[in-house]
Amino acid sequence: MDSLPDALIQSILSNLRNAKDVASCNCVSKKFKDSMTFVTSLYFPRNVFDNLKNGRIPDSIITHMVSSVSRLEELVVYSPFTTIGLASWVWLAGPSLKTLELRMDNLVDLNTGDRRLSKLDSIQGARNLESLRLWGVLMLRALKWDPFRKLRNLEIVGAKMVDSVLVEALRATPELKQLVLLGCEGLRTVSIELLELKGCRLDFYGLGSCSLELKTPKLEDLQVQGCSWIRVRETSCLKYLSISNNTGRIYMVDFGKLVALESLAIRGVQWCWDAINKMLQLATQVKHLYMKIEFTGDFEAFLPFPEIDFVDFFKTHPNLKSFDIHGAMFAALCQKNSLKNVDSSFVIPCLEEVVITVRSPLNVEQKMNTLESLVKFAKNLKKMKIKILQMRSGHSSADDFFEEICRFRFMNHNLISIE
Repeated sequence: MDSLPDALIQSILSNLRNAKDVASCNCVSKKFKDSMTFVTSLYFPRNVFDNLKNGRIPDSIITHMVSSVSRLEELVVYSPFTTIGLASWVWLAGPSLKTLELRMDNLVDLNTGDRRLSKLDSIQGARNLESLRLWGVLMLRALKWDPFRKLRNLEIVGAKMVDSVLVEALRATPELKQLVLLGCEGLRTVSIELLELKGCRLDFYGLGSCSLELKTPKLEDLQVQGCSWIRVRETSCLKYLSISNNTGRIYMVDFGKLVALESLAIRGVQWCWDAINKMLQLATQVKHLYMKIEFTGDFEAFLPFPEIDFVDFFKTHPNLKSFDIHGAMFAALCQKNSLKNVDSSFVIPCLEEVVITVRSPLNVEQKMNTLESLVKFAKNLKKMKIKILQMRSGHSSADDFFEEICRFRFMNHNLISIE
């Protein structure tokens, strides 16, 4: 290292990120210590201050390290900190700071004399932020934020919030391109209006009864979990769409024309059939379709899917390249009259990969007819995976099912695998 030019040593050491490594380099030599001022990123892990001695305080250590860096661009703090500590770091590094990631734990610092000051308010000083990630956030009171004009990425994980505070936060981040809200609790009605947004991932924790409305004309990727009512009218750019509800029902989906949609995934225990049917009608140009919905029904009673005509389905989805279907949708395609409209000209032109999850051994003949039809009419089929999940093998039809499914695999061993 002594034979290297100072500039090269500075370039190498400036790539250090972990605060413990940076502190260690300060102790090696004066040359190393001088190079630490060129570090652009500092990361403080969760347990980095577990063994502090001599009354040293984490806040003061972080403040000292932040002040010793000439141009800090990224600050990640997972270790506990106070409101006053955060305010001092933002004041020191705010002009150059582009990325800030904080494990908040508790927004109100009980050690500060001013209870009105919160950690969220302290972030206000980092005016040039481009990316903000917050973990463990309590957002129940009004924010003192002016607009973050340069912020492009906002991620909030594990938050308790109310509708009005979320509206305030989004109003202060008008240029967002990526929005992630994961494990958010307490929201009832969510309205998001962001004209530059391209990617949006929303996961609402609770009863699954939240309502969502998006006004995002440039949106390309949308993932939603935990909503019962969803309205997204501007969808001309939407390419990837995933909707799920693990705890509640999905009653209504209202989308514009999905002309650019390439991938659609719909999941949940229960969807109203109108919502399922509407999504299938809108997504006629989709290339990748994933369906894992257990039941339909508008009220408490769980109902099976109505019969779906095999030929009509694939004619209305001619671009399908991959199709992953769970038991309910597969059962709907396996009804007695599903294949009555097949003629000699029928073909499934683009289908290359099929994954089918089967949970019941009933209706063996109809199931086999549907599987054989997929192989016969999908001329470009390269792979079919049949997953057998939670099947009651003691049922009287189980032996017949397994005998037929194994025969089917033997006849098409180059295409079919069974799990």
